[in-house]
Amino acid sequence: MLGSAAGGGFPQWNCNCRNCAGWRAGTLKATARTQSSIAVRGAGDHWVLVNASPDVRAQLADCPDLQPRPGGPLRDSRLAGIVLVDGQVDHTTGLYMLREARTPWRVWCTDSAYADLTEGNPVLGLLGHYCGVERRRIEPGREFVVDGVPDLRFHPLAVASKPAPYSPHREHPQPGDNVALVLADAASGRRAVYAPGLGAVDEEMFAAMRAAAVVLIDGTFWSDDEMQRLGASGKRAADMGHLAQSGPGGMLEWLDRLGPDVRKILIHINNTNPILDEESAERAELARRGVEVAHDGMEITL
Repeated sequence: MLGSAAGGGFPQWNCNCRNCAGWRAGTLKATARTQSSIAVRGAGDHWVLVNASPDVRAQLADCPDLQPRPGGPLRDSRLAGIVLVDGQVDHTTGLYMLREARTPWRVWCTDSAYADLTEGNPVLGLLGHYCGVERRRIEPGREFVVDGVPDLRFHPLAVASKPAPYSPHREHPQPGDNVALVLADAASGRRAVYAPGLGAVDEEMFAAMRAAAVVLIDGTFWSDDEMQRLGASGKRAADMGHLAQSGPGGMLEWLDRLGPDVRKILIHINNTNPILDEESAERAELARRGVEVAHDGMEITL
């Protein structure tokens, strides 16, 4: 788990909400978090970066397994490729920080995300002036592997959420704007579900969650009106493509329906979410339900 926070990280640089102000004052029991991203590997030494957050440089520096190999070539990387679940700023800005690569990045993304990243936010075109990009196509429902990591399988699922604000169909989402990933170890068959942006849980998504050993699921907001009540935004969580944890039909109700053998972890946590306060009633509620809160540096083995 390279980064476990939503866009802006925690604390957010310009935010004076109870969480951010409390963390700065030292009165809140909480841990700082960088923006959403994970790295995964199979049996070998090569890793796959899933989403490239704006904090990717610091995240790579904090993870020895992702640093250049001692005694290796002058420019070295253990990253075999990059997989993007959407075209959002908090999942793609880090691509700018990776422009010094010696060879073109292999980047997996859907057609919708590719259009957004070559038009609305043309980062992939910009990288063409530096290291270059070899784009690989993600088709929801069609499994793929990343070159150099053959024992790790990726199965993308189209999910209900919102594309980036610069997408031409921001208010009319299309299948492929956002995907969840089912990560499967080819040897053991054990699976993890990774879904940092999720506006609703459908039958296909819930079936994938039930079949997984670990579920890494959207934990952006505790309540649907969280940002409105704070005066931080006029939008509800659902308007931004996120299913809140609490309330009827919320994420916690879905997680309660999973079997006891499924490890449940909330990721992509917004700086306003009270679960960041380790002494809050909301955090105690998660513990009672057997739900964990992701933190930077968390390691998960399937």
